[in-house]
Amino acid sequence: MNVFKELADEGELTADALRTLQIIDYGAQIKDAMGISVDDVEASETTIVTLLLDDSSSIEHAGNTRVLIDGTNLTLKALKDSKQASGILMHVEALNKGTYSPYVLIDNIAPLTGTTFRPYGNTPLYDKAAIVLGRSLAKKKEFADNNVPTRTITVIITDGADVGSSQHTPATIKHVVDSMLRQEEHLILAMGIDDGQTNFRRIFAEMGIPDACILTPGNSPSEIRKCFQFVSQSAVRASQNAAAFSNIKTGGFSALGGFGT
Repeated sequence: MNVFKELADEGELTADALRTLQIIDYGAQIKDAMGISVDDVEASETTIVTLLLDDSSSIEHAGNTRVLIDGTNLTLKALKDSKQASGILMHVEALNKGTYSPYVLIDNIAPLTGTTFRPYGNTPLYDKAAIVLGRSLAKKKEFADNNVPTRTITVIITDGADVGSSQHTPATIKHVVDSMLRQEEHLILAMGIDDGQTNFRRIFAEMGIPDACILTPGNSPSEIRKCFQFVSQSAVRASQNAAAFSNIKTGGFSALGGFGT
């Protein structure tokens, strides 16, 4: 996509990040989720929220399908109920099913159900991370080109190490994450649900995500729900204004106070 070359020319992407985002056919996949246009949003500033959900078979095998549905819906409701809802766009993507919703106003996203969220398949974490980060960058540039102040929040949730990526590694994703986090307007959060063997803090750190922005709940409904609450609170707080966004970006989940997971 030309948008990434433009971002590189503007100094917002390094040459390595540009190469990560120029993998063949990613342009079409990124374009498919662009959703509504700037003209469809009346708010004077926007927050672009991108959620990448693990829907691999291990979610079902671990008995976590229901808690991921409930946790995602908790996040949706918190954003819909926020005072900033009219300026929040959200895109929901799953590792295997693909796009649940392109970028639309938060009020127009339907909650997940046991019918719409049915885990299966592998965990192509790195390949899908490249796609959703690219979409976040492209959507932000669309609004920035129309002089609309915009911030992005990307949330990555998984319960296992990468299985199935063919194009990317943590190192290639780190190029993109590093470029994004150098800009004041991007926040990236991650949750790794314990599978008994994966060191999620190490994996997410290798992807460039700051430790303060990583949650590693145990594999129990109560811990997972608690972490979804932190994700919801962080997203709502970061959408309030530039100062609140900067506070969450700097302090991660600990900026909420009472953080203990």
